[in-house]
Amino acid sequence: MDPCLKTYEKDFKRRYELLQKQLFQLEETEGGFDRFTRSYKTFGVQRQPDDSLFFTEWAPAAEALFLTGDFNEWNKFSHPYTKKEFGKWELVLPPKHDGTPAVDHKTKLKVVVHTKKGDRLYRISPWAKYVTREEKAVVYDWVHWDPPQPYTPIHPRPKKPTSLRIYEAHVGIASSEANVASYANFTINVLPRIKELGYNCIQLMAIMEHAYYASFGYQVTSYFAASSRFGTPEELKQLIDAAHSMGIVVLLDVVHSHASKNTEDGLNCFDGSDSCFFHSPPRGEHSLWGSRLFNYGSWEVLRFLLSNLRWWMEEYCFDGFRFDGVTSMLYHHHGIGSGFSGDYSEYFGLQVDEDSLVYLMLANHILHTLYPDCITVAEDVSGMPALCRGVEEGGLGFDYRLAMAIPDKWIQILKELKDEDWDIGDIIHTLTNRRYGEKCIAYAESHDQALVGDKSLAFWLMDKEMYTNMSSQIPMTAIIDRGMQLHKMIRLLTHGLGGEGYLNFIGNEFGHPEWLDFPREGNNQSYHYARRQFNLLDTDQLRYYQLYAFDRDMNRAEEEYGWLAAPPAFVSAKHEEDKVIVFDRGHVVFIFNFHPSKSFQDYRVAVEAPGKYKIKLDSDEDQYGGHGRLDHNTEFYTEPRPFNGRPNSMQVILQRPSFVVNIALILHTFFNISDILTGVIRKALDDCILSEHIWT
Repeated sequence: MDPCLKTYEKDFKRRYELLQKQLFQLEETEGGFDRFTRSYKTFGVQRQPDDSLFFTEWAPAAEALFLTGDFNEWNKFSHPYTKKEFGKWELVLPPKHDGTPAVDHKTKLKVVVHTKKGDRLYRISPWAKYVTREEKAVVYDWVHWDPPQPYTPIHPRPKKPTSLRIYEAHVGIASSEANVASYANFTINVLPRIKELGYNCIQLMAIMEHAYYASFGYQVTSYFAASSRFGTPEELKQLIDAAHSMGIVVLLDVVHSHASKNTEDGLNCFDGSDSCFFHSPPRGEHSLWGSRLFNYGSWEVLRFLLSNLRWWMEEYCFDGFRFDGVTSMLYHHHGIGSGFSGDYSEYFGLQVDEDSLVYLMLANHILHTLYPDCITVAEDVSGMPALCRGVEEGGLGFDYRLAMAIPDKWIQILKELKDEDWDIGDIIHTLTNRRYGEKCIAYAESHDQALVGDKSLAFWLMDKEMYTNMSSQIPMTAIIDRGMQLHKMIRLLTHGLGGEGYLNFIGNEFGHPEWLDFPREGNNQSYHYARRQFNLLDTDQLRYYQLYAFDRDMNRAEEEYGWLAAPPAFVSAKHEEDKVIVFDRGHVVFIFNFHPSKSFQDYRVAVEAPGKYKIKLDSDEDQYGGHGRLDHNTEFYTEPRPFNGRPNSMQVILQRPSFVVNIALILHTFFNISDILTGVIRKALDDCILSEHIWT
């Protein structure tokens, strides 16, 4: 598929051989990867059939380990672990006299680590399933989680969607209230909105426990614990089960690229050494993130991380993962100071961290073998070739990669260019510049752009007028009018052309009017901006609902016609002077006019299939904040006149020429001529999507 990679054939073979070697060693020493990745059933604390408790930890540099907690009135020496081979430690607690476990549900524990230097450290088990922090406390506590009636899922996992429409969400901000929202709130109030909007996948951020709320969940302290600030593990399981009942798959934003530097409630210095789960400094420290970097060449680190993936799939029934920070994992330089020009030599050679690369191959191979419908998404900005090809080809095995250049391009355009200076060719290049045969997730704006210090698309377009002029009871100002129309056009263009999946960050679908700022010293620990104001959608007197309705119907149109699952689009026009974009994909045709001051009569556009076309989705409809000027009874007929690389064409008539109109269309014929020739007349779909940008 890519002859330019022939030069690096040996690199691909070497990667595959390293993967095979790991799989062979797993088979020889652990009885296979299935057993190896279930180590969460042997490490940490495990209740045995006789209600005794079995504790196992890996602390290779420790001199001695003890268990303390509420169960022994915090005696630091009464319950020592026994040292085993390979740095492992074990302890058995027999049941109490009444036959119940020695450690009660929801009571606190600590591992006491004695170092070879004579220090005594108090640590949370790396395998802890639940940790909490008391109000005004700084450090998290390990809480034994063994509920008498654990939640049992009712609904099966949905099948993997052919068109992936992702709603990226953060549970804690998913409420209009100025507090930390809960799993229960998300289940009751947010899931129905996501279902109505037409998203078939939720990507949950900040689920793995993190001591620092403002880290957005990217400074993980406890890898097997669901964040307790949102509720209990059972409530998270109920959330995922409810999503499954709606046919929605749920991905976990997993952070295996680095870990928090916290020691008392994190993995750092667990056994008293500066390594253990990580490389020793400086290799084991990320200079920009201020975090620790895993040693993917360590057998026990592989056990920990691979079992972590298996834990979330088995215990919580997640459907896959979005792997954070993949670029940092792939290279020894972690992407710092590297522009990634696209030269293939940047992706091979000594700068590549083969240990972490093979870990990602191994993780994808195991996940897709055990769970064929599992979805994995890579956050990689480098463009590593074969990232989303199967491991049997020497690829890394991901299903999708994030098209990270697209949101950056839209923000650059809105920040730096006037409307008349938009480079149509550059926009098309950014939206289509992806490796053939490797699927991408397109998105118009990222969660980082919602944070304080940056702006969302809606804020760049409408700024402070969003506070005063979003009433549907008054005429739109020029700024609101332009912002409303461009908000819809940008998202539709990204949706249709940018990838094989689409992602939206919570609240951006309706142009959320506030930035996102977590409580911190700089804002007096305020939750005012750490929320999403869904209450703005509860009235039709504000235009936020109009943007919401367009996003909903855009997704529903994709569900009906499936352009995300179709082959890459054929772009038949990218006219710089007219600012017109035309492409067809998935049996439909899109037409956009981004010209700020020019409308067109009888504009000829190329189409593949002959027939009759009608409007399917029209952003100029009143319900989407438009002006209702297009006649939806209009029918567009093709001519057998080749144009711009397509065998047929038609003329698009824009009504009300006294208005300046920007247009986007998706079209499909009523009858397919080839079917008629074979004697099969098949009614086709009316699909013509019109999106407008109005200037006054």
